[in-house]
This record gives sequence, C-alpha cells and structure tokens, in this order.
Amino acid sequence: MKKMFLTLIYNIKENNMKKYMILLLVLQFIGCSELQKVVNQIPTQGALTQEQIGKGLREALDNGIQHQVSKLTAVDGFYRNELVKILLPEELRVVDKGLRKIGLGRLADEGLKAINRTAEDAVKTATPIFIGAVKDITFADAKNILLGEQNAATAYLQGKTNQKLYGEFQPVIRRSFAKVGADKIWNNLISKYNSIPFVKKVNPNLTDYVTKQALDGVYTMIAVEEKGIRDKVGLRNTALLKRVFALQDKI
Repeated sequence: MKKMFLTLIYNIKENNMKKYMILLLVLQFIGCSELQKVVNQIPTQGALTQEQIGKGLREALDNGIQHQVSKLTAVDGFYRNELVKILLPEELRVVDKGLRKIGLGRLADEGLKAINRTAEDAVKTATPIFIGAVKDITFADAKNILLGEQNAATAYLQGKTNQKLYGEFQPVIRRSFAKVGADKIWNNLISKYNSIPFVKKVNPNLTDYVTKQALDGVYTMIAVEEKGIRDKVGLRNTALLKRVFALQDKI
C-alpha cells in the first residue's frame, strides 16, 4: 500500500501546495505515523527527473551485461550455471532416454553440452546487440519501474526488445551451431536415434529452441545484477546509480 501511495506522489507533475494538500487529505486514512513517513518522501526541488532515473536504470542494465552476461560467454557459462543451463526440449528427451538405453549415454551428454556451447559462443558474438538494446530503450515511466519489483527494469527491457533481439540473435545461433560443431553432433545423435527400431522419428528445430533459451538466459543474468543493485548499496558503482536507487531504499 505504501508503495502505491509513493507512486501516486511521484506522478504529481506540478509541485504546488494545493495538490499536496489534496493528497494529504486522501492519505489520512493510513494513519498519522505512516502518513508522516510518506510525506517526508514527497519530491522537493532538485529531485531526480524522469530522464535521470531512466539513465540510472540503463546503467543498472549495462552493469548486468558487464558483470553477469559476460559470465555466460565463458566455457561452461551456460552448462554449469543452473539458473540458465539449457536442458533438452521435450521432443529430444526421448532421444536422450533412447540413446542411454542402448549404451550411448556419453554421446547423449555430448549433445546436451553442445547445445550449451552454442549459446555460450553466440552470446559472446551478440553482446553488442544487447548493449545497443539497453542504450536505445526509452522508459515510459521510469519512476514506477524504479519503485516496482526487483527485476522490473529487466522485465521492461525484455518486453520491449525480445522480439527484435530474437530476429538479430537467431542467425548468430545458427552460425554458432556450425562453429562449435553442434550441428554435426546433433545430426549424428538424431540419426542414431531414428535408426532404433520402432521409435517415432524426430527432427526438431534446435536453432529456434536454443535462440529462445539463450535469450532467456541473458535476461535472467541481467535480472540478477538488477536485484543486486537494488539490495546492496555497495554494487552501485556510479554517482547516478547511488542517487537513483536511494529513492527506492526509502520505500
């Protein structure tokens, strides 16, 4: 409830006493003690602008790319990270089980690792795409995003950029399949599985699947950094980040 009233206060565009008096009358029902805390947080002259808050949110997202997404590009960056590890799609789980039943468990493991290697290589190549997406994003209501959930800025970024990034990222994934040899590994895997008697043949679109999973991994890691910046003052490594996220600390 308190967050709702703070958002209402921040959305007042004109700093005049008449509007504040009306607001105080509306808020009386929440009690004098609580009311005083809210009143103390009413923006005063010199408060951060919408543009400044938006810039601070972009800095937080940039930190997510620099500090967290970069980890995905290392060897096992996806494969050993349980937050983002790419598991087999539903139609390939039967392939995995079928190969293990006939003693090809090591080959099945190699196939799973190859998918994650593809994502690791692709994110390394496509990092400028994500940086550009953050730079170009315009926050429709930066104050409400700042006062929102711990991943609110990341979720907003995802909603605004996911479709465009998919189109730019998919060719990178396709090239990475060939670069890391995942295409040959999976052609071999699927060929061996389809040769097992009486099984239903499979031919999945792995490029589409890995593209979506890799993008989800990128957004997940950006959200990790955003939450850290919201929770820990020490991670706010610029003057603007300190000023912007100090506003949400008061909630």
